[in-house]
Amino acid sequence: MLIAVDKVRAAASDRKREYRVEELAEAAGITTRTLRFYRERKLLQPPRKAGRIAWYGEEHLSRLRMIGELLERGHTLGGIAELIGAGESGRDVADLIGLEAAIVAPWSDETPVRLDWEELKTAFGDQLTEENTAESIEQGYISIEEDGITHVSRRLMDATTELVAEGVPLSAVLDASRRTREHVDAIAEIFIEVVTEHLLSALATDTPLPPGEAARLTERILRVRPLARTVADAQFTLAMDRRVHAEYDELLRQRRENGTEAQDGP
Repeated sequence: MLIAVDKVRAAASDRKREYRVEELAEAAGITTRTLRFYRERKLLQPPRKAGRIAWYGEEHLSRLRMIGELLERGHTLGGIAELIGAGESGRDVADLIGLEAAIVAPWSDETPVRLDWEELKTAFGDQLTEENTAESIEQGYISIEEDGITHVSRRLMDATTELVAEGVPLSAVLDASRRTREHVDAIAEIFIEVVTEHLLSALATDTPLPPGEAARLTERILRVRPLARTVADAQFTLAMDRRVHAEYDELLRQRRENGTEAQDGP
């Protein structure tokens, strides 16, 4: 008898959880009115009917959670309907969400830093001018608040204050920042072209991705991201080596010429 009871309990535990409309809405964190609206828009799979009762399963709950996540990411209901209508399964939609997250995820790990006016005056003194402040705002590095500023990058802010402390004028640091930004934007554009052409070209067509392709693309993007940073860093350090040696050789040449001229003088 106990064995029979255990079998019944095991069968019940193996059975997938099912929900009535109100239970599903509560589990998904939405109203029953919203749930019915999604059904009318064909965003939700048809329920299992048992007489007059509609039963929903875990796949319905997963679909509702996906819809909520897509809405939070800025997708419209029309766009979500197109995804589902194109024959994407719930798992494929989740893979597409993961692919989008991998593409648009921040590359930088910069942390903002906040400084009050006294700290800024200590760091920059009379170089804290309206012109330098306006330049920093225009470059998008700082936002002004009543009692100070917030800089988007603690590392850049620390580097700026240290350069000024070493005798480099703040205006020169900001000018170098503007010119550097133009070049790094061009470098970023090159990487975007490479990734778009060779890794994400399938997204530029209207053809639905094959099953599992979104997940494979996500893995490739995640592998390529650190490689791009490595290439950029290596190229920069190699360029610095070339420029430093070239500038030093030019300095030595000028010193030799100046020495020769001094010896040949009257």
